[in-house]
Amino acid sequence: MRRILLCLIFSGLLATSLPARAEGSAFTPEQRAEIVQVVRDAMKADPSILREAVVALQAKDRAQDEADTRTRVATHHQALTATAGDPVAGNPDGDVTLVEFYDPRCPYCRKMLPAIAALLKADPKLRVVYKDIPVLGPASVMETRAILAAAKQGAYERMQMALMTNPAQPDTAMIRATARTLGLDAGKLVADMESAATTAKIEANLSLAKDLKVDGTPVWFVGEAVIPGAVDQASLAAAVAEARRGGKAG
Repeated sequence: MRRILLCLIFSGLLATSLPARAEGSAFTPEQRAEIVQVVRDAMKADPSILREAVVALQAKDRAQDEADTRTRVATHHQALTATAGDPVAGNPDGDVTLVEFYDPRCPYCRKMLPAIAALLKADPKLRVVYKDIPVLGPASVMETRAILAAAKQGAYERMQMALMTNPAQPDTAMIRATARTLGLDAGKLVADMESAATTAKIEANLSLAKDLKVDGTPVWFVGEAVIPGAVDQASLAAAVAEARRGGKAG
C-alpha cells in the first residue's frame, strides 16, 4: 500500500505540474483531481510518505547526475588524459592517471601540494596530469602563464611549487626573480608567458573545464570518479585504487 501511495504522489506531482491536453492526456481532468485528493489525504494521514517521496526524487536526481558525469568523462577521456603537451608528474607510463584542474592562486589547491607529493612518493605507478585553469583573476593568469612557460625549460613543477608557496602578489619583477632563482632563462620565460602557445593551452584547459562542468578548484578526475575540492591523501589514494581495480585507469 505504501508503494502505491508513493506512486500516486509521483503521479499527483506530474498531474499538477503539467497542463491538461485535449487529446492523448495520461489522465482525464476528473482523474487528475481524484489523484490530487488521494495524495492530499495520504499526506495528512501519514506525512512521512511525502518525506520518502522527496528522498526518492533526490536519489533519482543524484543517479541521473552521476550518469551524466560518467558520460562527460567518457566523452572527454582523451582530452583529459592524453593531450599532447600537458604537464605530467610521477610515472609518465603509470597504470593510473589522476587529472587535476587547479588555479595556482587557489588556497585549496595550494593546500593540496603536500598531499600530491606524498601520493606520488607512495605510488610509483601513478601518473598525474595538470590542467591549469586561471579562474581567480589577473594574478592567477600571470602565475599560470609563468608555470606553463617554465615547462618549456623543463621546470614546470619547480615553478609551480615556487609560486604556489609564495603568498605575495605576482608581478613581472617577481616572476623574473623566481626564474633566476630556479636557474632559468628569465627573459625567455617572460617572452614565453605571452606566446600564442601558452594562450592556446590556457584556452583549451578552460574550454575542457567548461565541457566537464568544472565550477571550482581543485577538481580531480580518475577513472570514472570526479572528486571536487581539497581532500586528504587517503581519499585520493582510495580513488586511485578503485580505478586500478576497475580497469578504468585512464
